[in-house]
Amino acid sequence: MASFAHFGPWPPASPVILSVPHAGRDYPQALRSALRVPLAALLPLEDRFVDRVASAARGLRTMLVQTAPRAWIDLNRSEDERDPRVDEGARPTALPIASPKLRSGLGLVPRRASGTAELWRRRFTEAEIAARIAEDHRPYHAALTRALAAAHTRFGVAVLLDVHSMPPLGGASPPRIVIGDRFGRSAASRFVARIEAEAANADIPAALNSPYAGAHILDMHGRPADGIHAVQLEIDRSSYLGARLDQPGPGLPATVALLARIIAALEDEALAPLAQAAE
Repeated sequence: MASFAHFGPWPPASPVILSVPHAGRDYPQALRSALRVPLAALLPLEDRFVDRVASAARGLRTMLVQTAPRAWIDLNRSEDERDPRVDEGARPTALPIASPKLRSGLGLVPRRASGTAELWRRRFTEAEIAARIAEDHRPYHAALTRALAAAHTRFGVAVLLDVHSMPPLGGASPPRIVIGDRFGRSAASRFVARIEAEAANADIPAALNSPYAGAHILDMHGRPADGIHAVQLEIDRSSYLGARLDQPGPGLPATVALLARIIAALEDEALAPLAQAAE
């Protein structure tokens, strides 16, 4: 059984494809049995209920939502970002330099969550991690590749909007959304500009690539030179969750409306005749 859900028409009816890779809440017994901390300690790893925001905002656009939790396997990490402290199959030479996320315990299988020590009672075997890669990680990315290719075939351009949520950021005037485009490598600047404009129109503070620039999903799927663009969007959880940041709150409708306008703006930009001619 697939560990993700597919919503919307096939082939896609829009050049905009949505992805929600970190909102999974289906915790398998194998994961529960391996925990050395309470299950609630994993909640900071979730993009808590951002799938509800995306589902309500998507309209008729095609969307993939991972249902397995990030603690099981992180779709926004490459297959090589394996942590030897939790993974017997990790190869120290797989990556020339370990990524900052991997070094901090947030690799392909997270070793920790915010505010917790080690998550697991034991290291996972190479066979266990290989099964998660084969059954959960690769199928999601393959489906995303197919959706973007189908959208590109139909419209001559495709735009991936990878939807995440973030904890409230500190500072005097913290951003409420963070746009990531891998510092210009994963999408044309015109798509980022449309998102920034929608945030400004809504008087929502926005930041670009700081502190979240995107990761493996944008690296794998964003190919602007080929007309396939990928943008990550981080939404402050306090915008749509209640005070405890664990259940939908009164800000949910306004956040849905903002995301719907962002999606529509990306679609409008992708379908602009002059923009298509420039691809």
